[in-house]
Amino acid sequence: MSSSPTSCGAQPAGAPTAPARAWAAAWMVTAVFMLSNSPTPLYVHWQEQMGFSSGMLTVIFALYIAGLLGTLLVAGQLSDHYGRKPVLVPGLLAALAACGLFATATSIGMLAIGRLLAGIAVGVTVSAGMAAVVDAGIGHRRSAALLASVAMVLGAGLGPLLAGGLAQTLGQPTLPIFAIEALVLLTALLVARRLPDRARPDDAPLRLRLPGVPTANRRQVLSGIATFGPGITATSFVLALGPSLLARLLGVRSPLLAGAVACTMFFTAVGVQFVVRQWPVARIFAAGTAATVLAMLSLAAAVQATQVPALVAAALLAGAGQGLGQLGGLTLIGLHVSDSHRAQANAVLNIGGYIPAGLLPVAAGYLIDAVGLATGATLFALALALIALGGGAWAVRQR
Repeated sequence: MSSSPTSCGAQPAGAPTAPARAWAAAWMVTAVFMLSNSPTPLYVHWQEQMGFSSGMLTVIFALYIAGLLGTLLVAGQLSDHYGRKPVLVPGLLAALAACGLFATATSIGMLAIGRLLAGIAVGVTVSAGMAAVVDAGIGHRRSAALLASVAMVLGAGLGPLLAGGLAQTLGQPTLPIFAIEALVLLTALLVARRLPDRARPDDAPLRLRLPGVPTANRRQVLSGIATFGPGITATSFVLALGPSLLARLLGVRSPLLAGAVACTMFFTAVGVQFVVRQWPVARIFAAGTAATVLAMLSLAAAVQATQVPALVAAALLAGAGQGLGQLGGLTLIGLHVSDSHRAQANAVLNIGGYIPAGLLPVAAGYLIDAVGLATGATLFALALALIALGGGAWAVRQR
Protein backbone atom coordinates (compact mmCIF):
# COMPACT_ATOMS: atom_id res chain seq x y z
CA MET A 1 0.00 0.00 0.00
CA SER A 2 1.34 3.45 -0.84
CA SER A 3 2.12 5.89 1.90
CA SER A 4 -0.22 8.73 2.79
CA PRO A 5 -0.55 11.61 0.35
CA THR A 6 0.43 15.20 0.77
CA SER A 7 -1.85 15.92 3.67
CA CYS A 8 0.11 13.53 5.82
CA GLY A 9 3.46 15.12 5.17
CA ALA A 10 5.14 17.62 7.43
CA GLN A 11 4.43 21.21 6.48
CA PRO A 12 7.26 23.75 6.40
CA ALA A 13 7.24 26.70 8.74
CA GLY A 14 5.08 29.50 7.40
CA ALA A 15 3.05 27.15 5.21
CA PRO A 16 -0.60 28.09 4.61
CA THR A 17 -3.15 26.86 7.11
CA ALA A 18 -5.30 23.85 6.28
CA PRO A 19 -8.36 25.98 5.29
CA ALA A 20 -6.17 28.15 3.04
CA ARG A 21 -4.69 25.05 1.37
CA ALA A 22 -8.18 23.62 0.86
CA TRP A 23 -9.46 26.82 -0.77
CA ALA A 24 -6.35 27.05 -2.97
CA ALA A 25 -6.78 23.46 -4.10
CA ALA A 26 -10.46 24.15 -4.78
CA TRP A 27 -9.46 27.05 -7.05
CA MET A 28 -7.54 24.62 -9.28
CA VAL A 29 -10.68 22.51 -9.62
CA THR A 30 -12.78 25.58 -10.45
CA ALA A 31 -10.30 26.82 -13.08
CA VAL A 32 -10.20 23.54 -14.99
CA PHE A 33 -13.96 23.09 -14.92
CA MET A 34 -14.38 26.62 -16.29
CA LEU A 35 -12.52 25.40 -19.37
CA SER A 36 -14.55 22.20 -19.58
CA ASN A 37 -17.82 23.99 -20.36
CA SER A 38 -16.61 27.25 -21.93
CA PRO A 39 -17.22 25.86 -25.46
CA THR A 40 -20.93 25.25 -24.78
CA PRO A 41 -22.33 28.60 -26.06
CA LEU A 42 -19.99 28.40 -29.08
CA TYR A 43 -21.12 25.02 -30.42
CA VAL A 44 -23.88 26.47 -32.62
CA HIS A 45 -21.39 29.05 -34.00
CA TRP A 46 -18.82 26.36 -34.80
CA GLN A 47 -21.51 24.05 -36.18
CA GLU A 48 -22.68 26.69 -38.64
CA GLN A 49 -19.12 27.73 -39.50
CA MET A 50 -17.85 24.19 -40.15
CA GLY A 51 -21.10 22.51 -41.19
CA PHE A 52 -21.22 19.39 -39.00
CA SER A 53 -24.29 17.42 -37.87
CA SER A 54 -25.83 16.95 -34.42
CA GLY A 55 -24.28 13.49 -34.34
CA MET A 56 -20.80 14.89 -35.02
CA LEU A 57 -21.39 17.58 -32.40
CA THR A 58 -22.05 14.93 -29.76
CA VAL A 59 -18.96 12.99 -30.94
CA ILE A 60 -16.82 16.09 -30.40
CA PHE A 61 -18.36 16.45 -26.96
CA ALA A 62 -17.80 12.74 -26.27
CA LEU A 63 -14.08 13.05 -27.06
CA TYR A 64 -13.92 15.15 -23.92
CA ILE A 65 -15.49 12.25 -22.04
CA ALA A 66 -13.03 9.82 -23.68
CA GLY A 67 -10.04 11.90 -22.60
CA LEU A 68 -11.47 12.18 -19.12
CA LEU A 69 -12.15 8.46 -18.77
CA GLY A 70 -8.76 7.43 -20.14
CA THR A 71 -7.06 9.74 -17.66
CA LEU A 72 -9.16 8.52 -14.76
CA LEU A 73 -7.83 5.00 -15.36
CA VAL A 74 -4.33 6.09 -14.30
CA ALA A 75 -4.46 9.54 -12.69
CA GLY A 76 -5.80 8.37 -9.34
CA GLN A 77 -3.15 5.68 -9.01
CA LEU A 78 -0.36 8.07 -10.01
CA SER A 79 -1.67 10.66 -7.56
CA ASP A 80 -1.95 8.20 -4.66
CA HIS A 81 1.56 6.87 -5.42
CA TYR A 82 3.58 10.00 -6.26
CA GLY A 83 1.48 12.77 -4.70
CA ARG A 84 -0.92 15.35 -6.08
CA LYS A 85 1.48 17.93 -7.55
CA PRO A 86 3.33 15.70 -10.09
CA VAL A 87 -0.05 14.76 -11.58
CA LEU A 88 -1.79 18.13 -11.44
CA VAL A 89 0.92 20.18 -13.17
CA PRO A 90 0.87 18.18 -16.47
CA GLY A 91 -2.92 18.20 -16.36
CA LEU A 92 -3.00 21.99 -16.16
CA LEU A 93 -0.53 22.21 -19.06
CA ALA A 94 -2.92 20.06 -21.11
CA ALA A 95 -5.71 22.51 -20.24
CA LEU A 96 -3.60 25.43 -21.48
CA ALA A 97 -2.94 23.59 -24.75
CA ALA A 98 -6.69 23.03 -25.16
CA CYS A 99 -7.24 26.77 -24.71
CA GLY A 100 -4.88 27.47 -27.58
CA LEU A 101 -6.71 25.05 -29.88
CA PHE A 102 -10.15 26.44 -29.04
CA ALA A 103 -8.95 30.02 -29.51
CA THR A 104 -7.67 29.32 -33.04
CA ALA A 105 -9.98 26.47 -34.17
CA THR A 106 -10.65 26.40 -37.92
CA SER A 107 -11.50 22.71 -38.32
CA ILE A 108 -13.37 19.86 -36.68
CA GLY A 109 -10.01 18.22 -35.95
CA MET A 110 -8.81 21.18 -33.87
CA LEU A 111 -12.04 21.17 -31.89
CA ALA A 112 -11.80 17.42 -31.37
CA ILE A 113 -8.20 17.55 -30.10
CA GLY A 114 -9.04 20.52 -27.89
CA ARG A 115 -11.94 18.64 -26.34
CA LEU A 116 -9.76 15.56 -25.84
CA LEU A 117 -7.09 17.62 -24.02
CA ALA A 118 -9.76 19.34 -21.93
CA GLY A 119 -11.05 15.91 -20.93
CA ILE A 120 -7.55 14.84 -19.91
CA ALA A 121 -7.21 17.95 -17.75
CA VAL A 122 -10.57 17.31 -16.09
CA GLY A 123 -9.68 13.66 -15.49
CA VAL A 124 -6.56 14.75 -13.64
CA THR A 125 -8.54 17.30 -11.67
CA VAL A 126 -11.33 15.03 -10.49
CA SER A 127 -8.76 12.47 -9.33
CA ALA A 128 -5.84 14.46 -7.94
CA GLY A 129 -7.37 17.93 -7.58
CA MET A 130 -10.46 16.93 -5.65
CA ALA A 131 -8.39 14.56 -3.53
CA ALA A 132 -6.05 17.48 -2.77
CA VAL A 133 -9.01 19.50 -1.47
CA VAL A 134 -10.05 16.69 0.88
CA ASP A 135 -6.40 16.12 1.90
CA ALA A 136 -6.13 19.75 2.97
CA GLY A 137 -9.37 19.50 4.93
CA ILE A 138 -8.08 16.75 7.21
CA GLY A 139 -10.23 16.67 10.33
CA HIS A 140 -13.17 18.22 8.48
CA ARG A 141 -13.79 15.60 5.82
CA ARG A 142 -17.49 16.29 5.24
CA SER A 143 -16.89 20.03 4.78
CA ALA A 144 -13.91 19.35 2.50
CA ALA A 145 -15.99 16.99 0.36
CA LEU A 146 -18.61 19.74 0.02
CA LEU A 147 -15.91 22.26 -0.96
CA ALA A 148 -14.50 19.91 -3.61
CA SER A 149 -17.94 19.25 -5.06
CA VAL A 150 -18.91 22.93 -5.07
CA ALA A 151 -15.60 23.95 -6.69
CA MET A 152 -16.31 21.58 -9.58
CA VAL A 153 -19.83 22.76 -10.34
CA LEU A 154 -18.96 26.44 -9.74
CA GLY A 155 -16.32 26.29 -12.46
CA ALA A 156 -18.65 24.33 -14.72
CA GLY A 157 -21.16 27.19 -14.43
CA LEU A 158 -18.80 30.16 -14.68
CA GLY A 159 -17.20 28.92 -17.92
CA PRO A 160 -20.28 29.01 -20.16
CA LEU A 161 -21.53 32.25 -18.56
CA LEU A 162 -18.26 34.01 -19.43
CA ALA A 163 -18.21 32.52 -22.93
CA GLY A 164 -21.87 33.30 -23.60
CA GLY A 165 -21.55 36.89 -22.43
CA LEU A 166 -18.53 37.58 -24.64
CA ALA A 167 -20.04 35.72 -27.60
CA GLN A 168 -23.15 37.90 -27.32
CA THR A 169 -21.18 41.16 -27.43
CA LEU A 170 -18.11 40.42 -29.60
CA GLY A 171 -18.05 39.62 -33.30
CA GLN A 172 -15.07 37.25 -32.94
CA PRO A 173 -15.31 36.00 -29.36
CA THR A 174 -13.21 32.83 -29.33
CA LEU A 175 -9.79 34.44 -28.86
CA PRO A 176 -10.83 36.73 -25.96
CA ILE A 177 -12.78 33.93 -24.25
CA PHE A 178 -9.91 31.48 -24.22
CA ALA A 179 -7.26 34.12 -23.51
CA ILE A 180 -9.12 34.91 -20.28
CA GLU A 181 -9.45 31.21 -19.52
CA ALA A 182 -5.71 30.75 -20.11
CA LEU A 183 -4.96 33.47 -17.55
CA VAL A 184 -7.23 31.73 -15.04
CA LEU A 185 -5.43 28.43 -15.66
CA LEU A 186 -2.04 30.08 -15.19
CA THR A 187 -3.06 31.14 -11.68
CA ALA A 188 -4.15 27.56 -11.00
CA LEU A 189 -0.78 26.33 -12.26
CA LEU A 190 0.95 28.62 -9.76
CA VAL A 191 -1.18 27.11 -6.99
CA ALA A 192 -0.29 23.58 -8.13
CA ARG A 193 3.41 24.42 -8.10
CA ARG A 194 3.09 25.46 -4.45
CA LEU A 195 1.41 22.26 -3.29
CA PRO A 196 3.50 20.43 -0.66
CA ASP A 197 5.56 17.47 -1.75
CA ARG A 198 5.03 14.10 -0.17
CA ALA A 199 6.97 13.80 3.07
CA ARG A 200 7.55 10.05 2.53
CA PRO A 201 7.82 9.20 -1.16
CA ASP A 202 6.67 5.70 -1.99
CA ASP A 203 9.71 3.78 -3.26
CA ALA A 204 7.73 0.68 -4.18
CA PRO A 205 7.30 0.22 -7.94
CA LEU A 206 3.97 1.35 -9.29
CA ARG A 207 1.96 -1.31 -11.10
CA LEU A 208 -0.80 0.40 -13.03
CA ARG A 209 -4.10 -1.42 -13.05
CA LEU A 210 -7.74 -0.56 -13.33
CA PRO A 211 -8.56 1.85 -10.49
CA GLY A 212 -10.42 0.29 -7.63
CA VAL A 213 -11.47 0.72 -4.05
CA PRO A 214 -11.24 -1.61 -1.06
CA THR A 215 -13.90 -4.30 -0.99
CA ALA A 216 -15.45 -2.79 2.13
CA ASN A 217 -16.10 0.49 0.26
CA ARG A 218 -17.40 -0.81 -3.08
CA ARG A 219 -21.08 -0.65 -2.23
CA GLN A 220 -20.69 2.95 -1.06
CA VAL A 221 -19.00 4.01 -4.31
CA LEU A 222 -21.54 2.10 -6.43
CA SER A 223 -24.34 3.89 -4.58
CA GLY A 224 -22.81 7.20 -5.61
CA ILE A 225 -22.50 6.07 -9.23
CA ALA A 226 -26.14 4.94 -9.35
CA THR A 227 -27.31 8.48 -8.57
CA PHE A 228 -24.47 10.62 -9.94
CA GLY A 229 -24.37 8.81 -13.31
CA PRO A 230 -27.91 9.68 -14.46
CA GLY A 231 -27.55 13.22 -13.08
CA ILE A 232 -24.37 14.01 -14.98
CA THR A 233 -25.76 12.33 -18.11
CA ALA A 234 -28.68 14.76 -17.96
CA THR A 235 -26.39 17.78 -17.66
CA SER A 236 -24.13 16.43 -20.43
CA PHE A 237 -27.12 16.28 -22.78
CA VAL A 238 -28.03 19.88 -21.93
CA LEU A 239 -24.42 20.99 -22.53
CA ALA A 240 -24.03 19.12 -25.82
CA LEU A 241 -27.43 19.70 -27.44
CA GLY A 242 -29.14 22.35 -25.30
CA PRO A 243 -27.95 25.22 -27.54
CA SER A 244 -29.20 23.32 -30.61
CA LEU A 245 -32.58 22.78 -28.94
CA LEU A 246 -32.80 26.50 -28.23
CA ALA A 247 -31.77 27.49 -31.75
CA ARG A 248 -33.41 24.90 -34.01
CA LEU A 249 -36.49 23.86 -32.08
CA LEU A 250 -37.38 26.90 -30.02
CA GLY A 251 -35.99 29.61 -32.33
CA VAL A 252 -33.72 31.19 -29.69
CA ARG A 253 -30.20 31.85 -31.01
CA SER A 254 -28.68 33.88 -28.18
CA PRO A 255 -25.27 32.54 -27.03
CA LEU A 256 -25.72 34.51 -23.82
CA LEU A 257 -28.96 32.65 -23.07
CA ALA A 258 -27.31 29.32 -23.91
CA GLY A 259 -24.43 30.16 -21.58
CA ALA A 260 -26.76 31.46 -18.89
CA VAL A 261 -28.85 28.28 -18.97
CA ALA A 262 -25.70 26.18 -18.53
CA CYS A 263 -24.46 28.50 -15.79
CA THR A 264 -27.69 28.46 -13.81
CA MET A 265 -27.81 24.68 -14.19
CA PHE A 266 -24.50 24.36 -12.38
CA PHE A 267 -25.19 27.15 -9.91
CA THR A 268 -28.30 25.21 -8.95
CA ALA A 269 -26.02 22.23 -8.41
CA VAL A 270 -23.92 24.41 -6.08
CA GLY A 271 -26.82 25.91 -4.16
CA VAL A 272 -28.65 22.66 -3.55
CA GLN A 273 -25.54 21.14 -1.98
CA PHE A 274 -25.42 23.85 0.67
CA VAL A 275 -29.10 23.31 1.41
CA VAL A 276 -28.74 19.55 1.95
CA ARG A 277 -25.19 19.35 3.32
CA GLN A 278 -26.37 18.08 6.72
CA TRP A 279 -28.86 15.58 5.34
CA PRO A 280 -28.28 11.83 5.65
CA VAL A 281 -26.72 10.47 2.47
CA ALA A 282 -29.73 8.26 1.69
CA ARG A 283 -31.98 11.32 1.69
CA ILE A 284 -29.53 13.16 -0.57
CA PHE A 285 -29.62 10.26 -3.03
CA ALA A 286 -33.43 10.19 -3.01
CA ALA A 287 -33.63 13.92 -3.71
CA GLY A 288 -31.05 13.62 -6.50
CA THR A 289 -33.04 10.86 -8.15
CA ALA A 290 -36.26 12.87 -7.98
CA ALA A 291 -34.55 15.92 -9.49
CA THR A 292 -33.12 13.97 -12.44
CA VAL A 293 -36.43 12.25 -13.21
CA LEU A 294 -38.29 15.58 -13.10
CA ALA A 295 -35.59 17.15 -15.29
CA MET A 296 -36.15 14.59 -18.02
CA LEU A 297 -39.93 14.92 -17.84
CA SER A 298 -39.52 18.71 -18.17
CA LEU A 299 -37.21 18.22 -21.15
CA ALA A 300 -39.78 16.04 -22.89
CA ALA A 301 -42.47 18.63 -22.19
CA ALA A 302 -40.23 21.44 -23.48
CA VAL A 303 -39.58 19.86 -26.87
CA GLN A 304 -43.17 18.70 -27.34
CA ALA A 305 -44.70 22.06 -26.41
CA THR A 306 -41.76 24.20 -27.72
CA GLN A 307 -41.56 26.07 -24.42
CA VAL A 308 -38.31 27.76 -23.37
CA PRO A 309 -39.32 27.96 -19.65
CA ALA A 310 -39.76 24.18 -19.54
CA LEU A 311 -36.29 23.71 -21.05
CA VAL A 312 -34.80 26.08 -18.46
CA ALA A 313 -36.60 24.14 -15.71
CA ALA A 314 -35.17 20.90 -17.11
CA ALA A 315 -31.66 22.36 -16.97
CA LEU A 316 -32.07 23.56 -13.37
CA LEU A 317 -33.44 20.21 -12.24
CA ALA A 318 -30.65 18.37 -14.07
CA GLY A 319 -28.10 20.51 -12.25
CA ALA A 320 -29.73 19.66 -8.93
CA GLY A 321 -29.68 15.97 -9.81
CA GLN A 322 -25.98 16.02 -10.67
CA GLY A 323 -25.05 18.09 -7.63
CA LEU A 324 -26.93 15.88 -5.19
CA GLY A 325 -25.60 12.63 -6.64
CA GLN A 326 -22.07 14.00 -6.67
CA LEU A 327 -22.27 15.30 -3.10
CA GLY A 328 -23.64 11.99 -1.83
CA GLY A 329 -20.91 10.00 -3.55
CA LEU A 330 -18.07 12.30 -2.48
CA THR A 331 -19.38 12.40 1.10
CA LEU A 332 -19.30 8.61 1.34
CA ILE A 333 -15.76 8.56 -0.10
CA GLY A 334 -14.54 11.32 2.23
CA LEU A 335 -16.01 9.65 5.31
CA HIS A 336 -15.13 6.03 4.64
CA VAL A 337 -12.24 5.66 2.14
CA SER A 338 -8.66 5.94 3.43
CA ASP A 339 -6.22 8.61 2.22
CA SER A 340 -4.19 6.09 0.23
CA HIS A 341 -7.22 5.03 -1.84
CA ARG A 342 -9.19 8.28 -2.04
CA ALA A 343 -8.00 9.48 -5.45
CA GLN A 344 -8.73 6.07 -6.94
CA ALA A 345 -12.18 6.09 -5.33
CA ASN A 346 -12.82 9.54 -6.84
CA ALA A 347 -11.73 8.12 -10.20
CA VAL A 348 -14.08 5.14 -9.94
CA LEU A 349 -17.00 7.39 -9.01
CA ASN A 350 -16.36 9.62 -12.00
CA ILE A 351 -15.70 6.76 -14.43
CA GLY A 352 -19.04 5.27 -13.45
CA GLY A 353 -20.74 8.62 -13.99
CA TYR A 354 -19.01 9.75 -17.17
CA ILE A 355 -19.38 6.50 -19.15
CA PRO A 356 -23.14 6.97 -19.55
CA ALA A 357 -22.62 10.75 -19.80
CA GLY A 358 -20.43 10.15 -22.85
CA LEU A 359 -22.27 7.31 -24.56
CA LEU A 360 -25.93 8.22 -24.13
CA PRO A 361 -25.79 11.81 -25.51
CA VAL A 362 -23.86 10.51 -28.57
CA ALA A 363 -26.58 7.93 -29.13
CA ALA A 364 -29.17 10.69 -28.69
CA GLY A 365 -27.36 12.89 -31.22
CA TYR A 366 -27.47 10.24 -33.94
CA LEU A 367 -31.04 9.35 -32.99
CA ILE A 368 -31.95 13.01 -33.50
CA ASP A 369 -30.30 12.95 -36.94
CA ALA A 370 -32.42 9.90 -37.80
CA VAL A 371 -35.86 10.75 -36.38
CA GLY A 372 -35.79 14.49 -35.78
CA LEU A 373 -34.93 16.76 -32.89
CA ALA A 374 -38.22 16.63 -31.00
CA THR A 375 -38.73 12.86 -31.21
CA GLY A 376 -35.10 12.00 -30.49
CA ALA A 377 -34.84 14.32 -27.49
CA THR A 378 -38.12 13.01 -26.07
CA LEU A 379 -37.08 9.36 -26.38
CA PHE A 380 -33.73 10.14 -24.72
CA ALA A 381 -35.44 11.98 -21.87
CA LEU A 382 -37.87 9.17 -21.11
CA ALA A 383 -35.15 6.49 -21.24
CA LEU A 384 -32.89 8.43 -18.87
CA ALA A 385 -35.77 9.06 -16.47
CA LEU A 386 -36.30 5.30 -16.16
CA ILE A 387 -32.56 4.69 -15.65
CA ALA A 388 -32.40 7.38 -12.96
CA LEU A 389 -35.41 5.96 -11.15
CA GLY A 390 -33.97 2.45 -11.06
CA GLY A 391 -30.47 3.55 -10.03
CA GLY A 392 -31.72 5.88 -7.32
CA ALA A 393 -34.04 3.27 -5.83
CA TRP A 394 -31.13 0.83 -5.59
CA ALA A 395 -28.80 3.44 -4.04
CA VAL A 396 -31.29 4.40 -1.34
CA ARG A 397 -31.80 0.75 -0.38
CA GLN A 398 -28.04 0.29 0.11
CA ARG A 399 -28.02 2.87 2.90
